[in-house]
Amino acid sequence: MATQREFSIFDLFKFANVNLDPLTETFDTNFYGTYVVTWPDCCQTVFNAMGTIQGYVLGKIEGRRDDDLAKNWHGHVSAVTVAPEFRREGLARKLMDILEKITSVIYNGFFVDLFVRATNKVAIALYKALGYDVYRTVKGYYSSENPKSSSSRDPILTIASLTYIFSSSGLKTLR
Repeated sequence: MATQREFSIFDLFKFANVNLDPLTETFDTNFYGTYVVTWPDCCQTVFNAMGTIQGYVLGKIEGRRDDDLAKNWHGHVSAVTVAPEFRREGLARKLMDILEKITSVIYNGFFVDLFVRATNKVAIALYKALGYDVYRTVKGYYSSENPKSSSSRDPILTIASLTYIFSSSGLKTLR
């Protein structure tokens, strides 16, 4: 059973089990701190009864709120990850659902988007199962990207953009 709450800066001392996974992007302390202070409701963690962090989502709200024509006021997923030992329990879906609801209900956002490495097939499959579509591909997004490298850590980046959320009741927009 997972319990959810806002991500705390103190979680940085307890999330090694999540961030040591090679598919998880890890950021510097300032990055996490900025998110926790600026968008605390968009940063959520789930943990078990023993207090072990099972996963988290770091999100933010961006775009132009006052531009109804462009409709680009939206949530952005900077990181969503689940510790390997807690995968296949629906936690990533739960974390994404939380951010989508916060984007829609609290911020009145139009959609949620995210970036994912093109080689991260597991994540891409998850996002597609959640109703996300590939919007475009950007070369050179990650600083570790090297076109001569054959490493799976250096691919091009796919942007998945959510225009619609698919639910069991059918197609619905965020707004």
